[in-house]
Amino acid sequence: MAAEHPLPSPLSHFDPADLLDALATGIVVLDRQLCVVYANIAAQDLLGAGFTRARGRPFTDLLADSNGLADVLRRAIEGSEAFADRELVFRPRGSTREARVVDLTVTPLEGTVTGSHLLLELADATQRQRISRESDLLARLDGSRLMIRQLAHEIKNPLGGLRGAAQLLERELDSAALREYTGVVIKEADRLTALVDSMSGSTRPPQKTLTNVHELCEHVYTLLRSEASPAVLLERDYDPSLPDAVIDRHQVIQSLLNLARNALQAVGERGRIALRSRALSGVTIGATRHRLVASLQVEDNGPGVSDELRGSLFLPLVTGRADGTGLGLAVAQEIATRHGGIVEFESVPGRTVFTLLLPIVEPS
Repeated sequence: MAAEHPLPSPLSHFDPADLLDALATGIVVLDRQLCVVYANIAAQDLLGAGFTRARGRPFTDLLADSNGLADVLRRAIEGSEAFADRELVFRPRGSTREARVVDLTVTPLEGTVTGSHLLLELADATQRQRISRESDLLARLDGSRLMIRQLAHEIKNPLGGLRGAAQLLERELDSAALREYTGVVIKEADRLTALVDSMSGSTRPPQKTLTNVHELCEHVYTLLRSEASPAVLLERDYDPSLPDAVIDRHQVIQSLLNLARNALQAVGERGRIALRSRALSGVTIGATRHRLVASLQVEDNGPGVSDELRGSLFLPLVTGRADGTGLGLAVAQEIATRHGGIVEFESVPGRTVFTLLLPIVEPS
């Protein structure tokens, strides 16, 4: 009878490190001094540091703000207790990369040759948090839009009566000086009507045509250049792979121009503003996933968005300036949502980025 030979394991030819590098979850191993012993590729990406730079360094030294994480890790390794936390903000130290939102699981490893170690599992939750934030924003915008339109209807009716009465009175007055007063009433009534129309948004559906997105960006750049101080540096960074999109050219120009003017007001007489375009694939907006999306960004190095305005920035009449109407960003967001898109922002002092995301729909 022939001797039986055991079948080789299907994973026998794989290096364990290669398997860990294939994971989407970041894996980090720390020694008892909380220094990095191992980090897979996903963890290196989240930390913004290659393994050569990270190895042997305290884990929290890789982050710009550890938020007391070192104390928590120390208690975990000394008490041999696992713990988990959700949606921690990881901002790599010395990196220009954006902060990432991470779900963290910490597990003590006993029985190793050099003593206790900690296993850190880092799951990138940035996308999940962004989708949740967008869904919440869209829901609040729907409620705000309905309230504003109802309010606009209630305001425009008496304004129309006021304007009509002023016109009738003007015809009865013989004195030019008195007619000047009725003219003021009529002009102010028209101004308030226009303001209410801006608040409620145009009811005209988008007139979509196949449009060169970069031609649109250049138009906004030209307008911004004519309004900006000579000391304001305007930069352009366009993605040549971005295809034409089926959009309402005039509405999207208005949306992008509102974002650009908002940046111009933020930097004042001196600063830097960048217009940037990118083609993104597989982007989820609200509950819908799109194959291809145009990302149009306006970045400035102004003071940033204050904490008290962050949650209500896109609602009508919300503004941080004494002379502002609070309509520019609200209108930009309204136009974006009519195109199935959204306006997002991220802001820290010295760097604020507003991003207009527009699904690229292929022409019929």
